[in-house]
Formats: sequence, structure tokens, C-alpha cells
Amino acid sequence: MKSTSRPVIITAPKGLLPALKNELSKCGFPVVWASASAVGTKGDFNDTMRLNLNLRTAHHVLYQLSEFDCQDLDALYRHFYAMPWETYIPADGYLSVAATVDHPSIRDHRIVNLKSKDAIVDRIAERKGRRPDSGPDKDNTVIVVFWNRNRCSVYIDTSGQPLSRRDYRKIPLRAPMQETLAAGVIAATGYEGCGHFINPMCGSGTLAIEAALIACDRAPGLSRSNFGFMHTLLFDNTEWLKIREDAVSKVKDGRGRGSIIATDNDPMAIEASQQNAIAAGVDGIIGFDAVDFPQTTVPQGEGVILFNPEYGIRLGNEEELVETYRSIGRFLKQSCQGYRGYIFTASSRLASNVGLKAGKKMSFQSGKIDCRLYEYLLFKGKVA
Repeated sequence: MKSTSRPVIITAPKGLLPALKNELSKCGFPVVWASASAVGTKGDFNDTMRLNLNLRTAHHVLYQLSEFDCQDLDALYRHFYAMPWETYIPADGYLSVAATVDHPSIRDHRIVNLKSKDAIVDRIAERKGRRPDSGPDKDNTVIVVFWNRNRCSVYIDTSGQPLSRRDYRKIPLRAPMQETLAAGVIAATGYEGCGHFINPMCGSGTLAIEAALIACDRAPGLSRSNFGFMHTLLFDNTEWLKIREDAVSKVKDGRGRGSIIATDNDPMAIEASQQNAIAAGVDGIIGFDAVDFPQTTVPQGEGVILFNPEYGIRLGNEEELVETYRSIGRFLKQSCQGYRGYIFTASSRLASNVGLKAGKKMSFQSGKIDCRLYEYLLFKGKVA
């Protein structure tokens, strides 16, 4: 079924909007509007497939189906029932509804989920003689409802599960950084695939893997086999295969653009990182080494060295980590001259023990935790 150009909303966590807007521009999509956690653009359904495959910092790509005035639940049902759901959702499919509601008559958004779902399955049953299944799972067709006062808009979540789930992290270890956050943090360092990228304390390897994906121009969605758009009647598999083939044709070797090195003092972390890199298709791009971070090889030249140490909230104890941060500062000062150094942490107190003056402090959010990325310019012969 041919789709038409419609409003598209792309969501992202706090701190990632600058990177997301830059990505959209590079992909040729206009930024129509932006908020703290989303940007608006326009495109057809095939465009949403392209965005899902290529965006590194987005969480969800929402394709608008309808927008209307709505005063109460009865009006909501009528408007939903009038929509041609039999052209969007298979009668033998599965759907989930997720509503965000700000309306004086609604105290619990779950009643909106239920009312919307009832209208959808009633319409499909009347047209097709069968009701699709429904429930909370987000692995199939996901319908998103925004009801703000007397205005309601309805979207297909073409991503389904968040795009942070790249499907390459087979061994996550403890408290791993989300993939989209890792891509956004890397973008904030200015790394675009050229120069060295060093990641001590690499854990499950997410930062190094995301850097390698960038260095190779490898689309982040290539390792993922399931998207929400695949479960709708708007899905064109032939077009999807062309979009994937185009992305594959753009993949570079990446090994001549600078070294990507990931180290950790836990051999199990290095083993997990290597397996995750294999799943991501970048295992030949990253040099892994099981060593304490002060023994990390730092090649001559320029580049980025990025730490994501424990910060006493999810892992570790803050008092015990003071000396770790002091050691990171000494390592940056003594071994990383000519590089741009970065520390990602939620603890300003621990960051104050690094002993270097941060040129920039950039705000991010990891889950519900407010974090900052501290930048240190490590000039040769002196430290700023």
C-alpha cells in the first residue's frame, strides 16, 4: 500500500537533541520543530524505515495517522472507529496501545489505551471478520496516542522496541550504557570516525562499538531484525531490502581512519565486549586488551579518550571511587597529551577529584539519572 508524506515525531533522551537534529539534517530531513525530548519532521512510511535503520541517537520514530478534536472518551472511540485500521493492521496481527494524556476528565491513561484498542479491533472485526490480538508487548504493531486537552493525535510507532536496542549486546554485564546514549555522548566529543578513539574501563564495550559503527559508516539498525513497521500493512518488504542494501553498500573498512582501543581490568568484560563487537559486525575494528586503565595503549597523535567510570549510584561506593578519579586525572595528564579527554559521570563531587579543569560540562540523562560529560583539552607540554 502506498503511503503519503505525514508528520513524523522522533523521540530521544535528554541531552541527545543536538546530535539527533544533526543526524536528521545529514539524512536530508528538515527539523520542523524541536522540544526537550523530540523533534518533528515529515516523511512517508518508507522514510520512517530509513530513519529507523540509520539514526544513532533516536529512541522512537512515530508516523502520524490522524489528528482531531476530542472532548471525551465517547468522542475518542468514534474518531478511532472511523479510521481505516483494516488498511494499517493485519486482522491476524497483534497490537499494543500507549497513551499520553493531559485531559481534565481522564485520571488514568489506561482507560484511554483500552478505549482506543476497543475501537481499533471493533473496526477491523467489522471489516475483516476477525479481531487482532492485543496486549502490552511492543514487539509488533504499536499505536501511540497523544491527547492534550481537546486535541488528540494518533501515530504508529514504527520502531516498536526502542532503537537503543541494537540487538548486538549479547552479554550486557552490569549497568551498561544505553546504545543511543553512547552514540550521543560520542557525538558530543566531536568524534566522527577519524582519529584515535580510546575507551578505558570499557565494560561491555558499548562506547567502543558505537565508535566503530561511526568509523565504518555502518548503520546502527543493521544488526536488528525486528522493527514495528514490519508488522503493519504499510510495510513494503521490497523497499526495505533496497534501503538495507543501500546502507550495506556505504559501509567502509574503518581501520585506516585511526585506532579504536577498548580496555578493562576484567577479562570477562573484554570477552563480553569482543562477542558484542562480533554481533555488531565491527570485531575487526576494535583492539581489546585486559589491563588496568593506566596500562592502556595511547597511540601518538590526536583523538578522543573517553571514560565512563563508576559513580557510586548504580555501581561502586562514592568514597571508594575518589582515588579512582584522581588516578584517571593523572593518567589523562601524563599519558594522553594531544588528546581530548572526557569523563562521563553522575557525580560532580567525584569529578572534582580529577584534578583537571573541565573546558565544557555537557548534560545528559542515563535512565532517570542526571549525568554530565566533562571535557579536558590535554595540550602537549601542559594541561588546560
